[in-house]
Amino acid sequence: MTSIIGRAALFSRAAHQAVGQRRKYTGEPYHEHPAAVAALVESAGGTPFMVAAAYLHDVVEDTAVTVDDIAREFGPEIAGHVFELTDQFSDPAIGNRERRKALGRDRLACIHPDSQAIKYADLIDNTSSIVERDPGFAQVYLAEKRELLSVMCHGDQALWRRAWGLMIEGEAKVRAARPGGSDD
Repeated sequence: MTSIIGRAALFSRAAHQAVGQRRKYTGEPYHEHPAAVAALVESAGGTPFMVAAAYLHDVVEDTAVTVDDIAREFGPEIAGHVFELTDQFSDPAIGNRERRKALGRDRLACIHPDSQAIKYADLIDNTSSIVERDPGFAQVYLAEKRELLSVMCHGDQALWRRAWGLMIEGEAKVRAARPGGSDD
């Protein structure tokens, strides 16, 4: 496991385990999420740097690791992807959720196409879990991600179509789960 991908997988796992991070809805070890994102990116033909960045995409956001740490360990290209994928607008002082998500959407619309492809894979992995386990929040989440995908459209087109399809499928599931199963 001396490849850049193997090193990124180990680094991600260790960083997320060091803070005891678990998936919100399932309680499974958090490192399984970046591994799933990396597998999606790899299956879509992503470069080794993209796959490594997919493993690391949440490390800066969720742990004490910095972008500088990523750059020292993995180089500027991977660190650049991780930086682009790290939420820059999570501080509530910036504004309410709607304002923060709008700022994030505008920023993500302009990131590198390879970073956008990683973000599509992230959305794909998160969407099913949210729709299945939290239909109330899923309504908000799916609307936000639909808006995001409408402007963030320069990455891998197969992953983009898959993410878009999951948004539509998720919206149908959420509508069906409402009392009466309709839009009324």
